[in-house]
Amino acid sequence: MKKFTDLVSQYLPAIVEVFPWDLEKEIESESESILLVDIREPYEYDAMRLENSVNIPRGILEIACEWGYEETVPELACAREKPVVLLCRSGNRTILAAKTLTEMGYKQVRSLKTGLRGWNDYELPLFNAAGRVTLDDADEYFFPNVSPEQLGNALD
Repeated sequence: MKKFTDLVSQYLPAIVEVFPWDLEKEIESESESILLVDIREPYEYDAMRLENSVNIPRGILEIACEWGYEETVPELACAREKPVVLLCRSGNRTILAAKTLTEMGYKQVRSLKTGLRGWNDYELPLFNAAGRVTLDDADEYFFPNVSPEQLGNALD
């Protein structure tokens, strides 16, 4: 039986990753041509996100790529030839999402290495509905908050 981390490790060699500082430079120079897709859940996106990113949760990603569905996201459906950078908390979920999009014909898919946590570590700006989030608030948000029940036998 494979675990989540096994799947990430399996697909990682085939996925192109971009570091936060490199993405920052690209956004500054080509912001209109890069589609930033945050694949986290809506509550995560609402709490903290990159400016000008679009939220397409991983659970609907495949259908959001296709025309003719209620979940279709036109910006993504017509971006098969466009640079797409996938965003999540730590850069692991995006590895799985990048594999999927690559299999669906997307030519320039990349994953943000280290995710938004790494973006924050580099002290790059994050936003919520109210505006820019302070570094202290972002640090608190990204601090691991795993309950003992969620650890299960991970400590064994």
